[in-house]
Amino acid sequence: MSVFSSLIDQNEVVNVLQEAVKSAHNQGDQTQGMTHAWLFTGPPGSGRSNAAIAFAAALVCKDGGCSHCADCMATMTNSHADVELIKTEGLSIKIDEVRELISRASWAPSVAAWRVVVIEDADRLTDSAANALLKVIEEPGLRTVWLLCAPTLTDVLPTIRSRCRRLPLHTPSAKAVAKLLIERDHISKELADFAARTSQGHIGIAKHLATNQQSRNNRLATLKLPLTIKSIPTAYKAAEILVNSAKAQAEADAEKRDEVELANLKQGWGSTGSKMASGGAKAIKELEKEQKTRGTRMVRDYLDRALLDLATLYRDVLMVQSSSVENLINQDMENEITKIASSTTESKTLLKIRAILRARVNLSHSSATLLTVESLMLELKD
Repeated sequence: MSVFSSLIDQNEVVNVLQEAVKSAHNQGDQTQGMTHAWLFTGPPGSGRSNAAIAFAAALVCKDGGCSHCADCMATMTNSHADVELIKTEGLSIKIDEVRELISRASWAPSVAAWRVVVIEDADRLTDSAANALLKVIEEPGLRTVWLLCAPTLTDVLPTIRSRCRRLPLHTPSAKAVAKLLIERDHISKELADFAARTSQGHIGIAKHLATNQQSRNNRLATLKLPLTIKSIPTAYKAAEILVNSAKAQAEADAEKRDEVELANLKQGWGSTGSKMASGGAKAIKELEKEQKTRGTRMVRDYLDRALLDLATLYRDVLMVQSSSVENLINQDMENEITKIASSTTESKTLLKIRAILRARVNLSHSSATLLTVESLMLELKD
């Protein structure tokens, strides 16, 4: 088994990366298989960051990514000396972070043949940060490889993507995801099929749905919200419920983590009771600021997932209106979907799908959360 075994239904990508690893380990190879900058693109859940990390492990592994040596294991757990993983949990990656990264990336490899930098969310680079990164990609170090990940090519500056080798990933098939859940996580076939179908091929979400009953309950509650919208007041109420649910899920995820981070920081600054080393108070304020930013992003991520679920509901409504019920995503709500389909027209269903997608875009552009969702619910009422 190699590090690339975790890439589900991505055979073409795996072949390209394996050839690149061979070129990288063969100094006499004059092919164009290996380059200093790569851009992995693909929809959420396609495994673009997993592909980048697997590639990084294969580059620093003496056996090209065996998955069980110290180099591979350290890379996969983000503890390898020559592999740096940038995984932002805020709303953006700022120029100060990139400058520090560039400084570290200029160091020569310490134990491996390559120094590898993986930026999971290159689409979150600010313009100034992206321009700073562009300079180092234009003049790369001899033994440094940059691996950038983004949803689409257009999410990255044209000047950056023109200097990277592009590697597009696709959404894995539901069949492949279900097979993974059954074999790797020992999920029952029925639950694995449900999770793979409703997650639309997103491996991480599929596993979460398959292993977390509360997650399945939250999804079902979201899908039933449009059934409660009968008037303007109920539309506002539905928006409030959806936003509060996203906040509650984000807070539940962040609470324990925030406490541990704060305790570790205080310990690091030698906190004893109310006393702390000089500079500790400022460090705590910076941490709290980062946690608040991360919390805002988590709320938007949960809302985005909920809106995707709503989009699948109306997609299924459209399928029923087109006399096709064989490939419904939300088969557990077939009766409700049939009822909605009979009470409206195909053109109105399409308008609702567009409204949901528009709301997702608006939220990604930092629009007012509650106002955006309220506006959407009013459109779903009509």
